[in-house]
Amino acid sequence: MEKEKEAYGSRKLRMIFILYLLLVIRLIIFKYPFDQLKAIVDTWEKGVILEGLDTANFTLFKTIRMYIDYSYMLNSFENLVGNVVVFIPFGFLFPYVFKHGRNFLIMFLNAFLFVLGIEVFQLFSAFGAFDVDDILLNCLGAVIGYLGYLIFEAVKSRHIEKRKRNASRK
Repeated sequence: MEKEKEAYGSRKLRMIFILYLLLVIRLIIFKYPFDQLKAIVDTWEKGVILEGLDTANFTLFKTIRMYIDYSYMLNSFENLVGNVVVFIPFGFLFPYVFKHGRNFLIMFLNAFLFVLGIEVFQLFSAFGAFDVDDILLNCLGAVIGYLGYLIFEAVKSRHIEKRKRNASRK
């Protein structure tokens, strides 16, 4: 019975994780209305890719610095914090969905590759703009989520140990 519960919980977490990934893709890549996306697709040609390279930010901290310098004019807080927050669930859920994901480097590498894939797609599709600072902020969010996972697991195991000690005293 306990293994069935665990398997059900594992399937449920996998579904939540998949839905989360789809939501991230929807929010980041397909954020524009369908008509706008279709108009972008209609312009796809070699020149569009070259334009993407011209507008891309390959300089670390350039966008972050711009958001800080012009915070009174831009929606800086939303952009900076949003880029971090959107990936916190990745770092928290990944270790539950994949056993090897409990290893920090494995989780981080997967987060990095997922974020890099999104940014490269934006670079070549014109569905957004490539920004190396987004990679940094998104990966920071995954690290914060992973730290949340570690804290949650530590609190949970202390609680279980306490319940075991109390049960053995009775």
